[in-house]
Amino acid sequence: MLPCTSVSSNVKRTNFERQVRSLAVALGATLVAGCAGGPLPLGATAQSTASHDMWLLFFWSGLGVAVVVYGLIGWCVLRYRKRPADVAFPKQFRRNNRMEIVYTVIPLLMVGALFLFSNAAERHVEAIAERQQVIVDVTGFRWSWRFVYPQLGVQVTGSHGRPPEFVLPVDATTRLNVTSVDVDHSFWVPAFLFKRDAVPGLENVFDWTPNRIGTFRGECGEFCGLDHAQMAFQVRVVSAADFARWVRAQRGVPLAPGAIR
Repeated sequence: MLPCTSVSSNVKRTNFERQVRSLAVALGATLVAGCAGGPLPLGATAQSTASHDMWLLFFWSGLGVAVVVYGLIGWCVLRYRKRPADVAFPKQFRRNNRMEIVYTVIPLLMVGALFLFSNAAERHVEAIAERQQVIVDVTGFRWSWRFVYPQLGVQVTGSHGRPPEFVLPVDATTRLNVTSVDVDHSFWVPAFLFKRDAVPGLENVFDWTPNRIGTFRGECGEFCGLDHAQMAFQVRVVSAADFARWVRAQRGVPLAPGAIR
């Protein structure tokens, strides 16, 4: 007959191992489910490619760090857990110079590399082309948006409860000049992986080169007051021929009722 203490220790060890396996399965299932549809969306402009690539780089870098850190924690828990035969403290030490240098240098190298890649991506996103096929002046106001094409004599203005839709040609560089006439807003198109503040008295300038035909939702990404949720709009990306037809159809169309002028 086995001693009670031995049976109890075996039961505890079995329960502990079962819990560790269950935790590992749960973490693995969560990771697979989170990556099932791709970890991050691909943007619909040429500029968004750099942002997408950076997000992927940070995602996989963070995941790699998490695997190493939690793996080492799990290894320490299992390798150095107290056993029934242990009657004294294990050997103690206060420092390991080689290990301390390694876990200091590696994070510094990772941060430095991520900084360099981030700087290159930001420069790509912020780059302004010397010549743009289309210019759009974007003005935020409570509670909608106005889009003016100064070269083409076209203006699209939304009103309360009537979100505007402006149109861009695919594979053509468009200059956008964003500002506000009242309070701070934020011009955000999630599918383009881009957001830029619309600030009164300040004009934010950037280029977009849409590379995918479709209709994409935009909205104000910064709380700006009571009807902030009404500040939606749509970006429709079309072929060059369809864009020319849209411009001809828009010329001479009156502003929406209640819109600012």
